[in-house]
Amino acid sequence: MKTILKLTLLGFVASLLSSCGYNAMVEKDESVKAQWGQVQNVYQRRADLIPNLVRTVKGAAAHENETLVAVTEARAKATSVNIDASKLTPAAIKRFQSAQDGLTAALSKLLVVIEKYPDLKANENFLQLQGQLESTENRITVERMRFNDTVKEYNSYIRKIPQIIVARITGFDERGYFESDKKAEKVPEVEF
Repeated sequence: MKTILKLTLLGFVASLLSSCGYNAMVEKDESVKAQWGQVQNVYQRRADLIPNLVRTVKGAAAHENETLVAVTEARAKATSVNIDASKLTPAAIKRFQSAQDGLTAALSKLLVVIEKYPDLKANENFLQLQGQLESTENRITVERMRFNDTVKEYNSYIRKIPQIIVARITGFDERGYFESDKKAEKVPEVEF
């Protein structure tokens, strides 16, 4: 009797797992991880461009050392924050984004400094680096959007019935989204 009950229960669990989307959850989970890898890839591209940008600016604006050091330190901090793709909680993503925001702020200060140096703005190497950096910022925006779309698809799927039962039993948890910084909601004031 116990054997029959165990076999029945095992058969029920097997049919539940095979017909209730477990394999689809695995595929969607892997899609989230792959898209997170792409987000990290474009952030790394930006980090890789920064040393060349700093060297180029350093040659033309050596006395702006404080800004250059701030950019270098922000880059080091941003590249030190790594998040395991299987642990993409809102808090983890916020920690990652906070480090990246520090680098973005440092780069903004650097670009303000650059405005003071017409020779630098005409430097071919600098112009190429600036173009690559702008392109990379656009790529970051696109990859973050794609990541959020992938997370939305995954989260929606695991919250539907009957998948929610399988997801809870097998440990498929909701993933966090990239969210804009609260400061981004305020329109910046521009004065001429």
